[in-house]
Amino acid sequence: MALGVPTRPSQIPPAQLQRWQERRKQVGSRIRELRLGQELTQEALGLEAGLSRVMIIGIEWGKKSVAYERLWDIADVLGVDVTDFFVGPSRAPSSEPHRRGRVKSSTRSRLSTDPGAQ
Repeated sequence: MALGVPTRPSQIPPAQLQRWQERRKQVGSRIRELRLGQELTQEALGLEAGLSRVMIIGIEWGKKSVAYERLWDIADVLGVDVTDFFVGPSRAPSSEPHRRGRVKSSTRSRLSTDPGAQ
């Protein structure tokens, strides 16, 4: 262990952890933006990049760290340079995951009880 270099998460200053989290979110948002721009599903991107759909979801929402080698795999699938991931997204990420074709449960229950809504 090098002197002064933390080796356990409990030794990493909270400000550094916050910076890492913000960077993961920025890169993940950009990957999501590029993927949606090409109309790729998370599953398709994952299969081509050798990652699971769950991992792609975690990366896109900034919840999962990814080895830098995997960034090149994702960039290859998207047909972009890996540096494109470090450009901010063209719009702020939504606070809710995109669920194409799904109806929220509150809407679904209203639809099933309101005959005029169908």
